[in-house]
Amino acid sequence: MAATPVHFSSQALRTADQPISYFMRQAVENPNLISLAAGLVDPESLPAVETAEAFERIARRPARARAALQYGTTQGLISLREKLLERTAALDGITPREISLSAEEVVVTTGSQQLLYLISQVLLDPGDIVLTEAPSYFVYQGTLSSLGVRTLSVPMDEQGMNTDALEEVLTRLEKTGELDRLRLIYTCDYFQNPSGRTLSLSRRQHMLELARRFSRRQRIFILEDAAYRELRYDGVDIPSIKSFDTDNTHVILAMTFSKSLSPGLKTGYGFLPRELVGLFLRLKGNHDFGSNNLTQHLLDDLLETGAYDRHVALLCDVYRRKRDALLTALTDEFAGPNGFQTKVGRISNPSYGSSEEVSWTRPEGGLYVWMTFPPHVSTEPGSPLMHAALKNGVLYVPGQFCYVNGNNGQVPANEARLSYGVAPLEQIAEAVRRLSHAALEANACGLLVAGSSPSND
Repeated sequence: MAATPVHFSSQALRTADQPISYFMRQAVENPNLISLAAGLVDPESLPAVETAEAFERIARRPARARAALQYGTTQGLISLREKLLERTAALDGITPREISLSAEEVVVTTGSQQLLYLISQVLLDPGDIVLTEAPSYFVYQGTLSSLGVRTLSVPMDEQGMNTDALEEVLTRLEKTGELDRLRLIYTCDYFQNPSGRTLSLSRRQHMLELARRFSRRQRIFILEDAAYRELRYDGVDIPSIKSFDTDNTHVILAMTFSKSLSPGLKTGYGFLPRELVGLFLRLKGNHDFGSNNLTQHLLDDLLETGAYDRHVALLCDVYRRKRDALLTALTDEFAGPNGFQTKVGRISNPSYGSSEEVSWTRPEGGLYVWMTFPPHVSTEPGSPLMHAALKNGVLYVPGQFCYVNGNNGQVPANEARLSYGVAPLEQIAEAVRRLSHAALEANACGLLVAGSSPSND
C-alpha cells in the first residue's frame, strides 16, 4: 500500500540545498584534497585555552555559574550587549549616543545567520525586492530565495558596490512602479565574502544618502553585514555605514564572533533601528527564547579580560601570513615567468599581481580572494577545470554560485572564490600549484583554448 502523500509548505519547497554543501563534503571525504573552497576558520588558532580559562573563572564563582547555566533573555545578556555597543562604537571613533543607540537596540543571536534570517522575516514578504552586490554572499541569497523574495544585483568593482549603478537601479524601480516593493539593500562591506573587496568611504555615504532619498512611501533599510571587519591586515580602517546613520533609522548592522573568535560559539549580534527591535524579538522568541546563555557569559568574560582582543590580534597575524602565501603563490603559478600564462603562450605581468588573462583581488583582510580566468575558461561544476582540480587534489568555489540566477542573463562562468582560512599555511602554495597544474592539464586536452566555449555540463 502506497504511503499517504506529504504536504510541504511553499517555503520548504522554495528552499534549495546550499551549493557549498557539496564542496564541504568533498573536503571531508577526501583527506588528500586541499580545500580553498570552504570558508572555515584556521583550526590551529581556535581559542581552546582562552575559552577553558574563561569557563573556569565562571565555574569557580557559584552565583555566576548558576546565572550562566540558567535561561537567559531573548534579547541577550545585558552586560554583553553593553560591551558590544561600546566596542563597536569605538571602532568608528564615536560614542553610542552620536548614532542614537543604546543597549536596548542591541540583540544577541545564534550566529549572524540567524540575525539575517530574522531581519528578513521581519521585513520581507514573498515578491518583495532586495538589492545585493554582484557577486554576493550565496548563503544569504539562499535565505532570500526560500522566503520568495525577488533579488536584484548591482555590479561591483575594486571599491565595492557601484553606488552610481545602485542609483540607476533605484531610479528604474521608481519608474516601473516597483520601488514600493523594495525593502533592503544588502552589502557585505568589509573584505566581502566572496570577493574580498571593501566598500569605499565615499560609497558608504552615497549608499546611505540613496536609501534616505528613495524612501518615498516606506523606509528602505541597508543591511550592513560586517562579519569580517575586525580581520584587517593592511590599510586604514573605514567607518561603518551605521556610523553615518546618526538617527538610527536606516542601517541594520550585523556582526559575529564566528570569524574573529570561534564559529563553535555560534554567536552573532546586531544593532537595529528602534522600530524593528520589538518584532525582531517576538520572532526570535518563537525560534529559541534566546541564544545560548552560557556562551554569552563566556564571551562577556573574554571581552572583560581582554582575551578577545588578544585573540583578534593573533588571528590577524595568522591570516596575514596565509593571505600573503596565497597571493605569492598565485603570482608564481599564474603570472610568473614559469606560470600558467607563459606555458600556454599568454602575456603576463607579475608586477601588478595579475596577468592579461588571469587576475585576482588583493584583500586587505578577511578570508577570500576572487579569481578571474579568461572568458573562455569555465570554472563551473562539471567543467574540465573542476574535474582536473578534483583529480589534482584541490578545491575552489565556482563563482557562479555567488550570482543571482537571471542576473540579466549574465552570470560569469569564469570566476572562482578562493579561501585561505582552513588550509594549513604550509599547504597553500601546493594548493595553488595543483590549481595551476589542473588548468594546464585541461588546456593540454584542448579544453581550455582561446575561443572555445565554456562547458555547460
